[in-house]
Amino acid sequence: MTALILGLVIFLGAHSVRIVADGWRTGVRAKLGENGWKGAYSVVSLAGFVLLVWGYGQARLDPVPLWTPLLWTRHLAALLMLVSFILLAAAYVPGNGIKAKVHHPMVLGVKVWAFSHLIANHTLADLLLFGSFLVWAVLDFRSSRQRDRAAGTVYPAGSAAKTGVTAVVGVVAWAVFAFWAHGALIGVRPFG
Repeated sequence: MTALILGLVIFLGAHSVRIVADGWRTGVRAKLGENGWKGAYSVVSLAGFVLLVWGYGQARLDPVPLWTPLLWTRHLAALLMLVSFILLAAAYVPGNGIKAKVHHPMVLGVKVWAFSHLIANHTLADLLLFGSFLVWAVLDFRSSRQRDRAAGTVYPAGSAAKTGVTAVVGVVAWAVFAFWAHGALIGVRPFG
């Protein structure tokens, strides 16, 4: 469990700098340069990610159950993950209406991902992993929206065609992950 916690602290800590110390981030970024900052940020993030993945895998070997999971929560999680994948696609498909509306679809997608996995799983490691990501995503989404308001950021309106493409990309990615990749990569098949 120590590796999981340390990985979460490092990974989410790196991703929280803009939330808690935006001025410090700006100063360090100016000193290191754009590429130096991205390099350091990537190394720290990757180290945290590797630790949290390994730590979560280790914690799954000796689970500490906290409650009895209900079958319907798996079905709700699958539906919510469809929404999460569409939001993830909206972060990358330019000119879509979803990004125009929510402004930060990737962070919102992480929120939905974390919540859906939190309700469908039942161990202490699940609570630590998904609960931490949920709290981080809530704080980051709020912080991002505040920065947008302070800067007067205006997101261009999206087109219906690009929003449709976004939805299709999200649905296809969800299907591939739900019916194949989740089982192959994580060892759990959402649909049995």
